[in-house]
Amino acid sequence: MERFVRLISMTTLLLLLALPLALASHDYGQALSKSILFFEAQRSGYLPHNQRVKWRANSGLLDGKASGVDLVGGYYDAGDNVKFGLPMAFTLTMMSWSIVEYGKQMAASGELSHAMDALKWGTDYLIKAHPEPNVFYGEVGDGNSDHYCWQRPEDMTTDRRAYKIDPSNPGSDLSGETAAAMSAASIVFRRSNPAYSRELLRHAIQLFEFADKYRGKYDSSINVAQKYYRSVSGYNDELLWAAAWLYQATNNQYYLNYLGKNGDSMGGTGWGMTEFGWDVKYAGVQTLVAKFLMQGKAGRNAPVFERYQQKAEYFMCSCLGKGTRNVQRTPGGLIFRQRWNNMQFVTSASFLATVYSDYLASAGRYMKCASGNVSPSELLSFSKSQVDYLLGDNPRATSYMVGYGNNFPRQVHHRASSIVSIKVDSSFVSCRGGYATWFSRKGSDPNVLVGAVVGGPDAYDNFADERDNYEQTEPATYNNAPLFGVLARLGGGHSGYNQLLPVIPPAPKQVVTRPKPASEPKVTPAPASSSSPIAIEQKLTASWNSKGKSYYRYSTIVTNKSAKTLKFLNLSVSKLYGPLWGLTKSGDSYVFPSWLNSLPAGKSLEFVYIHSASPADVSVSSYTLA
Repeated sequence: MERFVRLISMTTLLLLLALPLALASHDYGQALSKSILFFEAQRSGYLPHNQRVKWRANSGLLDGKASGVDLVGGYYDAGDNVKFGLPMAFTLTMMSWSIVEYGKQMAASGELSHAMDALKWGTDYLIKAHPEPNVFYGEVGDGNSDHYCWQRPEDMTTDRRAYKIDPSNPGSDLSGETAAAMSAASIVFRRSNPAYSRELLRHAIQLFEFADKYRGKYDSSINVAQKYYRSVSGYNDELLWAAAWLYQATNNQYYLNYLGKNGDSMGGTGWGMTEFGWDVKYAGVQTLVAKFLMQGKAGRNAPVFERYQQKAEYFMCSCLGKGTRNVQRTPGGLIFRQRWNNMQFVTSASFLATVYSDYLASAGRYMKCASGNVSPSELLSFSKSQVDYLLGDNPRATSYMVGYGNNFPRQVHHRASSIVSIKVDSSFVSCRGGYATWFSRKGSDPNVLVGAVVGGPDAYDNFADERDNYEQTEPATYNNAPLFGVLARLGGGHSGYNQLLPVIPPAPKQVVTRPKPASEPKVTPAPASSSSPIAIEQKLTASWNSKGKSYYRYSTIVTNKSAKTLKFLNLSVSKLYGPLWGLTKSGDSYVFPSWLNSLPAGKSLEFVYIHSASPADVSVSSYTLA
């Protein structure tokens, strides 16, 4: 459970080039598996047949019934039994972003299906909570009555009232974040479940329109949320955040222009942040917009997008301790924002630094901070240091992920894990009786909450493993979701693919509300003889229209078909009239990018370019096999 977070100052910075690599000292694959498993312990509703956390059972089966709507399902946010809409939606957005960026690594470790199952459990609930275009149910249960009781979810006797927003009682931050979550999730499911992906996108578009048209803070409409998840930052950051995700999901220029038109007035280019979390989304928006800029998508919005990027790098520099205003650190090196559940800021900052390091490396750039230039590998090293601290490399040698390592919290501030499973003892646990019997008990939890990331240590690396120490021992879903991607990335290393290339194909054309380009050039593979050891294949990956002119993004895959390692490659690229990423310019030709020294047998490299004409002519000038 969380109180609130605070906004920071304003400032500006600049930018530029380099490369990331990760070395494993922990079992990141095991940590990833456990961090995903935690979500099964947080499930509300009818548990599925493949439920792996066996000590949990069905709960909250009448949620929404009194309001005439089915709100069974979703997630409990932390150690309580309330379903809070704003942190749940943010959790799902970050889970989706983790999968979009690092789904390949998750698949390689066998965890992609589990991650997608965890995501769908949440998005299924969001669909139920949005029964009409301008109605969204943002909370089930209330924190006051819930916190008065210490009960298993299966025994709940607390008020399960449902609270909604509508045009008369708006909540732009809540509906905006939910639009972001459903947009991001639609990208994840586009290939495996296209009908479901389209359904999510339909809800996301409606929710964004609702958020933008009927503006207001959700906690002014759902007052019971104020004590627990108060929207301190307001709703402008969520509107920009939703627009950024809708652009990624639809490739619709309307949302890109929304970011450009409103960047200055809504704070996207003004707020220099030193935190990112369920309330304050600015650093996340700025990171995404910087990605669009590096992809060559900005168009006429480029001057505004450059200001977004300056603020994205202000955040990165502050995390590294190399900015004009830096994040506080504990003596052991953990970034420290606040004493209540500080670990949420650690995981979210680590995720942003991880993806941004890959964006920079993909673009062949480095970052300029107040104290000097920063390479992408330095950003990734920061993320690794934070995750390693979380997993046990700290002055206490304590893992703050339950069930990972030998020394982890045993008295977690969590109702379900601290009370004997209903499957072991079906005796009813009363509201106050739970406090008397289980909360005050000094022993280890009867149910190990595997994968839960707790609030973590104080500003001096101190930690007390006590159930009533909720500031340090309570876990939360939004602590874990950003960690998915970082753990997958650290466990998988750098696989050589370009983070600036779209992982998923563009959305179906019917969801685009702006005019389509008049015509698209036909793309054919670049000529290559069947006997050549180097194969070149080009394809059109996206197109859009700006000021009546059509632009196209091409992906070119170069494959080493020989049985030997390709040690040197010189490519000729002619009829190129726009920017190119993924190769290094050498005179009038192109060679391997800075992060690639050779191409093993059977492997491929990919580069991308953008211009307003048919594909460029790409051919091999020279090469060396060894």
